[in-house]
Amino acid sequence: MNKKVAFYTLGCKLNFSETSTIARSFKNEGFTRVDFSEMADIYVINTCSVTENADKRFKTIVKQAQKVNTEAFVVAVGCYAQLKPQELADVNGVDLVLGATEKFKITDYLNDLTKNDFGEVHSCDINDADFYVGSYSIGDRTRAFLKVQDGCDYKCTYCTIPLARGISRSDELENVLKNAKEISEKGIKEIVLTGVNIGDYGKGEFGNKKHEHTFYELVQALDNVEGIERLRISSIEPNLLKNETIDFVANSRTFVPHFHIPLQSGNNEILKLMRRRYMTELYIDRVNKIKEVMPHACIGVDVIVGFPGETETHFLETYNFLNTLDISYLHVFTYSERENTVAASMANVVPKNIRAKRSKMLRGLSVKKRRAFYEKQIGSSRTVLFESENKEGYIHGFTENYVKVKAPWDPELVNTLHQVELSKIDEDGIVRFEFVNVSV
Repeated sequence: MNKKVAFYTLGCKLNFSETSTIARSFKNEGFTRVDFSEMADIYVINTCSVTENADKRFKTIVKQAQKVNTEAFVVAVGCYAQLKPQELADVNGVDLVLGATEKFKITDYLNDLTKNDFGEVHSCDINDADFYVGSYSIGDRTRAFLKVQDGCDYKCTYCTIPLARGISRSDELENVLKNAKEISEKGIKEIVLTGVNIGDYGKGEFGNKKHEHTFYELVQALDNVEGIERLRISSIEPNLLKNETIDFVANSRTFVPHFHIPLQSGNNEILKLMRRRYMTELYIDRVNKIKEVMPHACIGVDVIVGFPGETETHFLETYNFLNTLDISYLHVFTYSERENTVAASMANVVPKNIRAKRSKMLRGLSVKKRRAFYEKQIGSSRTVLFESENKEGYIHGFTENYVKVKAPWDPELVNTLHQVELSKIDEDGIVRFEFVNVSV
């Protein structure tokens, strides 16, 4: 009988790309993929452990699967599965937990789908996660996430990712280009480059610890792949975003003017406590460089509030730093203690109610920043890639510089590129437009 499998992904774009790769391995074994809300024989949950909330959601998702099929075989993979395998195995209903290397061989562990009384764990020592598995997601036919790098050699004091994913290592350049070509041949218009620390691309490319290629060389090579309409760089560390890459994107055929650059704090004392590899002066320089060559570029920022030792003065310095910076939006993370990190044992812990208050302030600033960025774009001509979902009678899309637009639902627009003139911002904070021509 044809077995059915369903997937649920928590966390980052990298997790989504790996879920797609794992799903393809099931398809090769004759499984049929169904939605997570449907009846399935196997439910695979790809976990995240960046925030406390992601940990808590896992139990809820397991219950969702059991509600649909009490006899289904439940598998946990991903970062949380590597960091705390036994904790997941002890969750009622979980049958199998696979670590960082085992998750890519998942079908090898599924000879018997009988429900277990106790969850079975197969988890490697993270030092054994030293080989690379390429991945890309093709769930949304307008956009794909292409994994180019995995792991991290940085030692940020709050982060568990090196413990969950291992050392920095990269896909071979030829394989990245092959995957990009495969994606373009499926009619997907936009590729988002993803990884743990993509600016470190080239390190560990052939199992060597040195850099075989640079991130700049990767960007140059991808720009020449035929059939790709758009390439977008996801999160990249400010110290690894070089002038040559910024200049290249400014004149690129396919790379769009959108950068997401983690800051984490606008105070140098806190950045040192976090063991970040830059100070605020470098961050200002990166933003100014982008805006100099691409005034219309969208710049997103990650920031953590409530890190141990962050005083009210430190926080206000971060707030004012972000307020004066020419950026477009924020991703705000409320600091949460993670086991086996240096920060977890630091003094001067910020009370949780203060963390929540600071988070709310920065989220408000993000709304203000996005609105100001959108207002600057009104009257300009941009290219929109329309998404595939009908949301309450509207179709949405994004310009090359990440302005969200909407129009009355029209299925003919799905997965098409159109040049438009941005005309006004509606009550939902989304931009309306007028068509300039039929399609690009």
